[in-house]
Amino acid sequence: MARDLPPLNALRAFEAAARLQSISKAAQELSVTHGAVSRQIRVLEDDLGVALFSKDGRGLKLTDAGGRLRDASFDAFDRLRSACAELKQQTADAPFVLACPGSLLARWFIPRLDRLNRALPELRLQLSASDGELDPRRAGIDATLWFAEPPWPADMQVFELAAERIGPVLSPRYVGFPTLNKAAPHQLLSEPLLHTTSRPQAWPQWAQSQGLNRAQLQLGQGFEHLYYLLEAAVAGLGVAIAPQQLVADELAAGRLVAPWGFVQTSARLALWVPARTPSARAAKLAQWLAGELGQ
Repeated sequence: MARDLPPLNALRAFEAAARLQSISKAAQELSVTHGAVSRQIRVLEDDLGVALFSKDGRGLKLTDAGGRLRDASFDAFDRLRSACAELKQQTADAPFVLACPGSLLARWFIPRLDRLNRALPELRLQLSASDGELDPRRAGIDATLWFAEPPWPADMQVFELAAERIGPVLSPRYVGFPTLNKAAPHQLLSEPLLHTTSRPQAWPQWAQSQGLNRAQLQLGQGFEHLYYLLEAAVAGLGVAIAPQQLVADELAAGRLVAPWGFVQTSARLALWVPARTPSARAAKLAQWLAGELGQ
């Protein structure tokens, strides 16, 4: 059976005018003109085929039909307001699920997690780590933090946080450290380099930025994920290459050294948020992340 209703804008205008007993006050509440409310009420009266208001001096008075509709609309709109308020509260109370690569989570995010929770307690952050390919459109994910290259897809709101900068790093524990720490970049061409299969282009990109022949690179021990690559570098197993953000704490503590500095790539560390679910919490998180990365 059809469940026909009059135009909802007309019902909304009538409910406000009947509740406030004034078309002017209804117009102010709805942020429209006096004439717009009057027109919507006439649309409703034409649709129902009855008069809802009658003249009462300089004001308006509800007719019997208007009184019946007032009571029904009050109840319906009150229930709608209550339901919407409950849904908004549920959304605010739900955890904010952030996906990010496991290496980024372990190397950069977790050391700052306590600071984030104190700065944004309302976020109720829940982390989802992955060592495989991330899908920022996956159901149940509110945002994704990762390194990626523009252009950005139209169905995502992307907060650019920092340019990616990569460079070779090694530990003072590495047997070749005394020589390499003062060596020119080209001397790495004769070094068996630690590398990761998840980012095979990193060493060639760096070599090209230094004007070196990428074909002369000698790759040594390989690792499936960046996290394990950096663990190997910290353990003194050789020279690795990594984004500056992921080794910042090791550099500050002296566990790793970057004798040749870092070079910028075309990738960006960015927070991706599905455009279908814009979130004030995501914007606050992006602002906090940008502040941390700018330190």
